[in-house]
Amino acid sequence: YGPDAEQQYVDTWTAPSARGLAILVHGGYWRSTYGAQGMEPLGADLVERGWDVANVEYRRVGSGGGYPVTLQDAAAGIEYASRTRANTVECVVLVGHSVGGELSLLNAAHADLVLALAPVTDVLRTYDEDLGESAAIAFMGASPVQNPDRYRAASPRWQLPVATPVLITHGVDDDRVPVEHSRSYRDAAVESGCDVELREFSRLPHGDQIDPAGPHWLDAVTWLTAKSL
Repeated sequence: YGPDAEQQYVDTWTAPSARGLAILVHGGYWRSTYGAQGMEPLGADLVERGWDVANVEYRRVGSGGGYPVTLQDAAAGIEYASRTRANTVECVVLVGHSVGGELSLLNAAHADLVLALAPVTDVLRTYDEDLGESAAIAFMGASPVQNPDRYRAASPRWQLPVATPVLITHGVDDDRVPVEHSRSYRDAAVESGCDVELREFSRLPHGDQIDPAGPHWLDAVTWLTAKSL
């Protein structure tokens, strides 16, 4: 979907009889250390459950990304994946983990449903709490004092309301993105009239969100199936 073939691409898998298209967006606190391959176990599981899958890669800090490039790439990749399948499936869902949850929520208008797995919802709060080894300042390239509008533009918490139904799964023991961030997002979203649900799990570390054997996944795919009917 862009000129950088190593960073701006979408991998696709096709189910024999698709119920819809699931667009996957990986996390990694905006850093190039983590890539789209981390979402492949979820993609394989979704194909077995009858979903076509598109797995979006985008430029990150260390590979030509950062603000606003990463946001632009994610939007372009999601729009590309959605547009190329718009005439062949009835339901498009975004499935994003961590920062991929942030990017999915910011692009919810391109989908019928959003499944956010321990999403980053507030980049300002990420900065204030110094999460992800100072990930926010590395991504944003400026402090909130220097550019507060930039932080709000990158934060789903400050881009409400969202018209698309959203399910968030989060572990209460998550030490990478604290569950309080999702609670705050859910509360603000519900207050503004959005269809946003948060389901919490007692033992669900951050990395286990991308494991289809995790305790959250059956809830997640059951929700996707019910909402896509």
